[in-house]
Amino acid sequence: TKGVLGGHPLLACSDVQAPPLPRNCCEGDILLLLDSSGSVTNYEFSVFLRFASDLLRPFSLGRGNVRVALLQVGTTPHTEFSLDVHTKQESLQEALRGVRQLQGDTNTPAALQEAKRLLTNTEQDVPKVLLWLTDGVESGDVDELMSELKAYGISVLIVYTIHGNHQVMQRAVSPPVESHLYSMDLSSIEIITDDLREAIIQRLSVTHLTSHSAVLQWRPALNADSGYYNLWYSFAGKPVIKDVLSGDSIKAELTSLQPETTYTAFLQPQSSQRPLSPLSVTFTTLPDVLGPAEISLSDCGPHQVRISWGPLQPMWVQRYTVEFGPIPFGEVHTVALDNQRSSTLLTSLQPGTQYLVTVNALHVDGTERALSVKACTQEVEVVWPSLLDASWMPFGEVVQSCSIRRRPLGRCGTHQGALYLSIGFLPAELEGLSVEEGISA
Repeated sequence: TKGVLGGHPLLACSDVQAPPLPRNCCEGDILLLLDSSGSVTNYEFSVFLRFASDLLRPFSLGRGNVRVALLQVGTTPHTEFSLDVHTKQESLQEALRGVRQLQGDTNTPAALQEAKRLLTNTEQDVPKVLLWLTDGVESGDVDELMSELKAYGISVLIVYTIHGNHQVMQRAVSPPVESHLYSMDLSSIEIITDDLREAIIQRLSVTHLTSHSAVLQWRPALNADSGYYNLWYSFAGKPVIKDVLSGDSIKAELTSLQPETTYTAFLQPQSSQRPLSPLSVTFTTLPDVLGPAEISLSDCGPHQVRISWGPLQPMWVQRYTVEFGPIPFGEVHTVALDNQRSSTLLTSLQPGTQYLVTVNALHVDGTERALSVKACTQEVEVVWPSLLDASWMPFGEVVQSCSIRRRPLGRCGTHQGALYLSIGFLPAELEGLSVEEGISA
């Protein structure tokens, strides 16, 4: 059976008093996605919890071994505990016994967004598993989100009741379907415990990924004298690329890959002593350029401006932050946005003012990219009457003329203009004069 966490072949484990697996046999992160909505009966909820307890009991916990988190699905997703909370089986088992059902709606999309955040927002470069325990989901609710999770290299395993939509689950689960997807009568769910636990233990994972390369790593199943590995990989519509590796190999780098392309790699150990199952992993290469790569301005007014950026890359971006403040100095404001947004309207700005606007993207691998632009708000338009009466006291014969002068009031600049008058006009009627910024004499 293929699996999804780095490790050696599984030892036999009983349902409740399962002996621990060999120390350091496995390393990876497991997120339990537990349907806690009102559509799940109290009986089904308690069976799912007991099953999870038995399934996880043999694993050594903590960094360097297996980390476990539990996320409940309801109207609003609820993180019962995160990956670094439990380092001992005793505390994990006690926490599982204390879980209470949320009830409410089955908001699976929101829960999957939170699951993506929990599994990708981590420094741990280890295999990651999403184990979904549910009574089913509506068609179309999860297809795109599950594709995103699998593109990050997260393996999706599903156990669901016999009332669930099998076609939806089949699309959501990671291959191979036969060992990662289980439709169960919950009264006999314990019969899949050993098979599912073995499926969780994988010996092939992607440890480094770029737009044109991927590094595969696995736990040794052979040595230089006992056999060799066949490695092959492909993507839709292209020929399979094959390679032969020595038995003491533990990693391989795939190069000359296409950006933003989904590949499946297979590793077949060829042992001279016993038959071994092939391993597989599916991954998607990064885009050539991680955004933001371009910024544009629109909807400019005295108190607002819209900032837009691209390309939109929700698979690779966790969130955006937009910072803006007046130039050369002034209060800086920050707006936080989710990864589905590619624009925002900045409001409550000062008229005729130049602002520095910076869009920062936090990528799923923890890196950041920022791009800045200068934006200028419009000046306030003052509407003056078409007829302007101006009068002044005589200055005597020393002064030969006076002027009504326009001058800029904002920071973005405007042209000055002046109208020179003979002092003979006392008072003067200035018809057709448009004065927008201010008047001085």
